[in-house]
Amino acid sequence: MTHPSIYAQSHPDKIAYQMAGTGKAITYRELDELSNQGAQLFRALGLKAGDHIAFLMENRLAFMEIAWAAQRSGLYYTAISRYLTKDEIAYIIRDCGAKVFITSPKCAEQVRDLVTPDGPLFFMVDEPEPGFRSWDKEAGAQPKTPIADQVAGYDMLYSSGTTGRPKGIKKDFEGNPIDQPNQFLRVLCADMCGMNAESIYLSPAPLYHAAPLRFNMMAITLGGTSIIMEHFDAEDFLRLVEKYKVTQSQLVPTMFVRMLKLPEDVRKRYDVSTLKGAIHAAAPCPVDVKARMIDWWGPILIEYYAGSEGNGVTVCTSKQWLEHRGSVGRAVVGKIKILGEDDQEMPTGEIGTVYFADAPQFSYHNDPEKTKRAYNAKGWSTLGDVGYLDADGFLYLTDRKSYMIISGGVNIYPQETEDVLITHPDVADVAVFGVPNEEMGEEVKAVVQPHDMSRAGKQLEEQLMLFCRQHLSPIKCPRSIDFEPELPRTPTGKLVKRHLRERYWPKKGAA
Repeated sequence: MTHPSIYAQSHPDKIAYQMAGTGKAITYRELDELSNQGAQLFRALGLKAGDHIAFLMENRLAFMEIAWAAQRSGLYYTAISRYLTKDEIAYIIRDCGAKVFITSPKCAEQVRDLVTPDGPLFFMVDEPEPGFRSWDKEAGAQPKTPIADQVAGYDMLYSSGTTGRPKGIKKDFEGNPIDQPNQFLRVLCADMCGMNAESIYLSPAPLYHAAPLRFNMMAITLGGTSIIMEHFDAEDFLRLVEKYKVTQSQLVPTMFVRMLKLPEDVRKRYDVSTLKGAIHAAAPCPVDVKARMIDWWGPILIEYYAGSEGNGVTVCTSKQWLEHRGSVGRAVVGKIKILGEDDQEMPTGEIGTVYFADAPQFSYHNDPEKTKRAYNAKGWSTLGDVGYLDADGFLYLTDRKSYMIISGGVNIYPQETEDVLITHPDVADVAVFGVPNEEMGEEVKAVVQPHDMSRAGKQLEEQLMLFCRQHLSPIKCPRSIDFEPELPRTPTGKLVKRHLRERYWPKKGAA
């Protein structure tokens, strides 16, 4: 049995989590009391097990308090990215069916216009603005004791859909006890990464992402201490590792790149020898970057490949990776099947679509068609990634789902950007895709077919980029726009995007 409520009894004054910048901390006793009060408030508001809340805020103490309150009251909880537009935020709140929404003053501008009498109950931490109820005041008035019907809740996080709209991945409600942890996370964090009650876990990423939220909660589940960075800074990460004698962390390849770009004297300035495990995923890690990180930190990097869908998982230790460079590991949840266009299994070394068999089932919330497309006739599921297996069963990814762009570990689907640009009066046709970026992995590129080719140039590029920024979150906007007199389409009207994309990517095996 592991749960912060248990450690609140045995180690009440131990720090459960602490903000790296301010130094403000919450002990296990305080977390237990605050999450109990949050759970009591949810029940007082009429929420029952299986209902839904959503919250939008920066990395801060209240973030984890609210997540744990939902977890111990059997609620689905959706953390929303701060970098989405108002329309995207409104869509997620509506789509997930949130009955309560909680935000912070720093995020008020994004949600101020969403407060309506027929929507969810809107709360704000700290000093609430007009129209928002006070989370601190109302939760603070509740008993600090557990609710009578504690049951485990689940996160329901959103990934982009094929049309660019975010899609929620919803786990079936099982009514498990609150101290029953996610078994895969327990294996990855505890068994493979050595996380335990003595661990100091450093979290450098936004908590609304699946991995940071889940790994922080697992660190606390196991009785460790989480140090949460308000935002990532390469040198500050190293400083914090030394200051707190950090033992584990979870990162994305972009963070590795930024740390490796620090001057050598800065990298050598900090003692990182306490690190025992560095988990990474979210985007492909360039082979040379990973090799340099292993040279620097030692064989402590652990890579995994999985989607928010949870339909299968591979894991690759540093030792395994050094023997199978470029691999994302072998399956630890489900069995990997590589299928060709005819749905037949491909031989070893042959490229095809990656499926998982004998793996957990999943569904996309309110999207049965997308759910159906993820499964084949045998019930095997895919995220649309392409790759191959070697003779030892190690998976190598060669492409990503439908030209999805992965920039700094964030998934970006081009369709939504294309849908915005095509509405501009000067645009006749458009293609959006990812192109190489040394630091971020990929960046968003647009190729536009203008109605009048004589208008193509810097001025039109700037107008179109401004147009995108007015309608999309910044990360979905092109970093650059090129112009072509005609985009490659088949006679049936299908855009052959790879013909454009190939111009910007070095050929495999090229020097």
